[in-house]
Amino acid sequence: MKKWYTTNAWKEYIYIIIGATIVGLAYNIFFLPARLAAGGISGVSTILYELYAVNPAIVQLAINIPIFFIGWLALGKDFSLKTLVGTFWVPLTIYLSADIPVEVTNPFLSALYGGLILGAGLGVVYKGNGSTGGTAAIAQIVKKFTGISSGYSQFIVDGLVVITSMVVFNIELTLFALMAIYISGKAIDFVQLRTASTKLILIITEEEEKVQRLIQDGIDRGMTKIRSVGGYSKMDKTMILCVAEQPEAVQLKRLLQEEAPEDFTIFMNASEILGRGFSLERYYGQKL
Repeated sequence: MKKWYTTNAWKEYIYIIIGATIVGLAYNIFFLPARLAAGGISGVSTILYELYAVNPAIVQLAINIPIFFIGWLALGKDFSLKTLVGTFWVPLTIYLSADIPVEVTNPFLSALYGGLILGAGLGVVYKGNGSTGGTAAIAQIVKKFTGISSGYSQFIVDGLVVITSMVVFNIELTLFALMAIYISGKAIDFVQLRTASTKLILIITEEEEKVQRLIQDGIDRGMTKIRSVGGYSKMDKTMILCVAEQPEAVQLKRLLQEEAPEDFTIFMNASEILGRGFSLERYYGQKL
């Protein structure tokens, strides 16, 4: 078992390094030359490069260092060595490939192909159960201390970057940046789960309280619990039904692998979802 764990751990670190390298190259080849601030810390570094010609690698490293340590103190185990590798490998790649002779300045082509390559890189990082830090880490910290959901926190943080880019650049480049964000999200979905963005998750467990906590605290989603009996073991179990967006499904998958690896879990495509959190706002009818 120890040998299996070591082998898989190394495989995950390789995924993170490869994915983070792809993310850094996508930034230098597509986003920086085309002046696309596609959200996140990379978007901030693009804006500062446009205004003050500050090296983007230094900006991303300078911002990520305090974010990492604050997150480590605030979130504990959520910030592991894998997060450290992913967080700092991206600016390292950007620094080392700063003079790469290949660049795309057309904003449409950069948004299209840059979004695809960025999403593929992030998907590989997430496949290694890693993270590149940045605004995702900020969103987790904001959620912990304000109670705002991860989705809203991420939207607020990235929204501020996009609004700033509209002031610094122009509305056209901002629209291309939003296009890149959308395309990268679809690419992450393909690499991670290779299917639709909304997932129906079925979890059969004997530890319903633990799984309920993972769903509520980890991805801020509701669930339905159904009492069931194991066909082979004849033991009482609980089947938990949960619907989540693709990034939330990936996060929950990682949490379940870490905290409840023996539970039987199924991820299914959900073509259309009606109700609070999907066709209605998540907090529709509730006092915040």
